[in-house]
Amino acid sequence: MFRRSRPTAEDPAAQEAADLAEAEASNGDGVAKSSAITASKGKPTPKRSEAERRRRQPYSAPKDRKEAARQQRDRDRVDRGRRQDAVRRGEEWALPVRDRGPVKALARDYVDSRRRLSEFYMYGLLVLLVLLFIKTPIVQSIVPILVVAAVLVMLVEGILIGRRVRALAAERLPGESTRGIGLYSAMRALQIRKLRMPKPRVNIGDTF
Repeated sequence: MFRRSRPTAEDPAAQEAADLAEAEASNGDGVAKSSAITASKGKPTPKRSEAERRRRQPYSAPKDRKEAARQQRDRDRVDRGRRQDAVRRGEEWALPVRDRGPVKALARDYVDSRRRLSEFYMYGLLVLLVLLFIKTPIVQSIVPILVVAAVLVMLVEGILIGRRVRALAAERLPGESTRGIGLYSAMRALQIRKLRMPKPRVNIGDTF
């Protein structure tokens, strides 16, 4: 008797209201179901799980002491390689104590910014070594003179380099200790450029 009758085609307003009510009810049911599914899932989305899986590094527990020692050697080798690369780039954390500090970096840049006679010291030693095996009187008389000349060149150039580095440090890095910087600079100048460690940061002729 009190059953609700459906709107007829002659009542478009009622028909539109009924359709809207059914659409909202359907939408609400869909959202509720979606929320229920999301809540019950309790797992990260595939993209997040994929990222986490990639970040994880596989680890296998060693089976015995021999396997543990091998894994430790592998880790040490990787760490040494990483540290050597950092030393070549001049990263402060990886440098030995003797190479650390802004004054040492300034000294290296100053020495590396130009060619110097001391740089060819090692080549000169090889030449003198060859001359020592030549037993002719004239060569044997020249070798001592060459040795004295090489020593004088190294001393004079080393003193000049040390003075210049100390002056630069006092100008650019006031308050920093310059103890031993002269000898440090002179010893770097004696090394062949390609073999210097850390590697030169500046090219020849560059300002720094």
